[in-house]
Amino acid sequence: MTALAAITFDLDDTLWDNQGVMLRTEEGHYGWLLEALSIWRATRQEAPLSLDYEAGVEDYLQRRQQFAKDVPERRGDFTWLRLRALEAQLEAEGLPRSAAILWAAAAMNEFHRLRIQVSPHPEAAGLLSALGERYQLAAITNGNIHLKRQPLAAYFPVAIAAGELLAPKPEHTPFLTALSRLNVTPECAMHVGDSWEEDILPAQQLGMHAVWVSSDQSQALPPRVHRIAHIKELPGILDKLDGSVA
Repeated sequence: MTALAAITFDLDDTLWDNQGVMLRTEEGHYGWLLEALSIWRATRQEAPLSLDYEAGVEDYLQRRQQFAKDVPERRGDFTWLRLRALEAQLEAEGLPRSAAILWAAAAMNEFHRLRIQVSPHPEAAGLLSALGERYQLAAITNGNIHLKRQPLAAYFPVAIAAGELLAPKPEHTPFLTALSRLNVTPECAMHVGDSWEEDILPAQQLGMHAVWVSSDQSQALPPRVHRIAHIKELPGILDKLDGSVA
């Protein structure tokens, strides 16, 4: 029997519902950019940009997708993709390179301000606080939420932005990086997440315990994999394991 020493967590749709957050963030930061640029150009007595919201958003998305194809190692680094796409779009609209870089960075600052406005499940903070007394905790996310500003950051001494490692889940690198920083072997760790492909399979392949946050009952569970419908059920899984893993 090997004692469970660490638990790693996915964030979006595991510790909070992400539905609506990205839509508000997507719409909000781009709308802010167009409005702020319009005001700035007016004060400089410059003509407004030709971009309107709908066409601008579509062009922004296409540019991100193209950068992901052209620079595949950056495909999971969503902040980088957004910055490069905004810079390219603004340069195409006639802004000098220096202004395009500054305004793209300002838009991404607004993106991150909106992106951290998530509402963790009511049970999450108390759960993590209690778990932190028994286990080492880490966060591993493919999302580009600002890890030090997100509302549960204090519970995660180790936090991995997988895209910034140029190795988004389901690659094993972010899991192994987290375990290395925790100084824990895979068989002594558990990963909790909502995605079968990005969370559960790679954790299970590495020999970790895995807890799938899902209401899907159709998927057969391999050994060392457990299923819960909500994060509040996690203590029940840990009680069944009785602090040990096989």
